[in-house]
Amino acid sequence: MKPLPVVIPPLLSFDNLRVARGGRAVLDGITADIPRGAITAIIGLNGSGKSTLLRTLLGEFPHSGRIVYRCGHDHSKPSPEHVGYVPQRLNFESHLPMTVRDLLGLSLNRGRPLMFGFRRNLQAKMLKILRSVDAADILDVPVEGLSGGQLQRVLLALALEPQPELLLLDEPASGIDFKDELDFYRMIAHIVRDTGVTVLLVSHDLATVQEFAQQVLCLNGGRIQAVGSPQEILTPENIRRLFGPQRMVLGR
Repeated sequence: MKPLPVVIPPLLSFDNLRVARGGRAVLDGITADIPRGAITAIIGLNGSGKSTLLRTLLGEFPHSGRIVYRCGHDHSKPSPEHVGYVPQRLNFESHLPMTVRDLLGLSLNRGRPLMFGFRRNLQAKMLKILRSVDAADILDVPVEGLSGGQLQRVLLALALEPQPELLLLDEPASGIDFKDELDFYRMIAHIVRDTGVTVLLVSHDLATVQEFAQQVLCLNGGRIQAVGSPQEILTPENIRRLFGPQRMVLGR
């Protein structure tokens, strides 16, 4: 008798998830599984609920329905041990005299004022997490002097510390030029392969989704229109139905 195949349960499931903002249903009863150790891309028009879904998973919005995590380390917990999050942009005063070292220190050096400096082990940690995103050479660069791609790498480094089970990326390549965007998503794919982290990302770039995602979740008007592999979902018919007849070509 052949052994039964091992079924790996998804890290995250949501069932009949509903979120209302300003008296309007932004997420209207969505249900899906997010496979463990893979990249799931959320696509849809502006206002379809993509960012709201991520922020609901972060606990920012009240909701009805169920959100279920199947954690790898402690199955008694209702949420992962750590969720990493990279927003579209970082809101801060761009003219503050702050270096990448200072920014990392504010996040990692909790409870210790910057005026007292950083402990040696913390400085080593800063270099380690920057190396993980190929950005160790920008430790002392002013934040206001970073390119869009460099800043997103810094935010990704912070999201990966400590190592998350779930990584949420809200259009992380927005404002990055074409070459840096490809490099950024290749790095995400390597991180998934190396660490087994589960990634849920929002993207408008269908070519990127086709190349790097293993699952695609289409949102339309706060509801799931389709879910499946890129090959199943990113068909001309589905793209026209979701984005209109003007959105046709996927290739780079």
